[in-house]
Amino acid sequence: MLLQRNQQIVWRHEKRREEQVLLDLEAGGDVENRGTVILMLSGMMHQLNLLGGMIWSLCDGSRTEAQVVDVLLREFDVEREVLAADVAEFIQELLQRGWLIYV
Repeated sequence: MLLQRNQQIVWRHEKRREEQVLLDLEAGGDVENRGTVILMLSGMMHQLNLLGGMIWSLCDGSRTEAQVVDVLLREFDVEREVLAADVAEFIQELLQRGWLIYV
């Protein structure tokens, strides 16, 4: 099934912040808790870190979970099983929150 972002969520990709996070990541910095995508829902803001933001952006209704993993494997030097488990856990959380849906 294809993954689609909930259309009621307003979101913004922080490109400058992402560029800085990528530079810090290459330098060996800890960037896990630094947001690159901001979601606004019901008057609340939520930040997604680099990987979360990339997953969010890829869930545009044209990809399955496996296809999201395939795209991310081109970006990260990690075993497929490890990445697939991380992606599955994150997607499951977003599905439970109603932020993602299957189409």
